This record gives sequence, structure tokens and C-alpha cells, in this order.
Amino acid sequence: MIKIDKAIIVEGKYDKIKLENLIDALIITTDGFRIFRDKDKLALIKLLAREKGIIILTDSDSAGMLIRSHLKGMIDRESITNVFLPQLLGKERRKATKSAEGYLGVEGTPDEIILKAFEKAGVTGEITPELSRKVEKRDLYFWDLSGTENSSKNRAELCEHMGLPHNIPTNSFLDLINTVYGFEKFSLVVEKWKQGRHKS
Repeated sequence: MIKIDKAIIVEGKYDKIKLENLIDALIITTDGFRIFRDKDKLALIKLLAREKGIIILTDSDSAGMLIRSHLKGMIDRESITNVFLPQLLGKERRKATKSAEGYLGVEGTPDEIILKAFEKAGVTGEITPELSRKVEKRDLYFWDLSGTENSSKNRAELCEHMGLPHNIPTNSFLDLINTVYGFEKFSLVVEKWKQGRHKS
């Protein structure tokens, strides 16, 4: 298994399950064409692209290319690494029939071909230095972002400042900031947000 620091964007949950057995990375699904209207998911992908960089791995059919093109049009291309799979004819085991174009998707592509595609794209398991200590719930309490009278309002304002959905549950918010930032870097985000509040 290779470890990759960048987030990987795939189409569906079975693609994600497939990759989780091969690669140690944060894997986000577009849920197919839902990404075209899911502003919250797109905001999350934009944040990941800005902070970590993303790898796009979609199916090699026309639908996959359409999703890839949509993401490329919404995100700074310098933050994107494209991994392309060859067009292999076949059928996924869990499906009764072939796809409309007859090609295997990510979930049906053999492991060695997926890993070879990452290698061809120049992704060979680059490991960045470990993040600082993780943000804990006590830190959120200290920053008035959890467990206090105004914490929900403050967290919503901070999410808006970060370009994220306002209604992320506390535990999911904690997982997200630890995946993307870590304590030291997130402390700077909070400080910058607070300074902006004082100025307004």
C-alpha cells in the first residue's frame, strides 16, 4: 500500500472502497453527477485542492470525462493531478450488465493497472512531513468553537471564512481540519478569522 498526501477524487463509493485497499489517502466521492449541483461537496474539494492538492481519478468513459472536466473548470489546474485509466472492455462483478460504453470503471480495473496509472501520472507515494499535533475538542472549546454559548454561530462564521458549508457537525469538522491542517496551521486560520471579525 502506498501513502499519498493529496486527496483523491473518485466517482462513487465502490471506487472509494477499491482504492482504500491500495492507497492510504483521503478519498472523496463526487457521487456521480451530483457534484454538478452539490455546492457543499464542491466547496470541500476546493478547500482540499487549495491546501493539499487533489488527484482526479474517474472512469474512462464519457461520463467520467465529463465529471473530470467539470472539476477542472471549477478548480485551479495547478492544484490538480490527473490520473487516467486505460479503456478496458468488461463488466464489474456486482453488476448484471456492462456499462453503457462497455468499459470497466475504477472499481473493476485490476489493482496493478490502477497503480501503474498513478505511476504514469508521477504519483509514486510521495509522503510529506507529518502534520503538527492534532486539533482536539478542548482546542475548539478554547477558541469558542464548541461547547460554549456562541460556538455554533462562531463555527458557522469560521466555515464561511474557509469557504465551507456552515452546517458541518463538530466531529466531522474536527476530522476535516485535522486532515487538512493540523494544530499549528489551523491556529493561524483561526487567528486570521478573528482578526477579520475585529476589523468589521
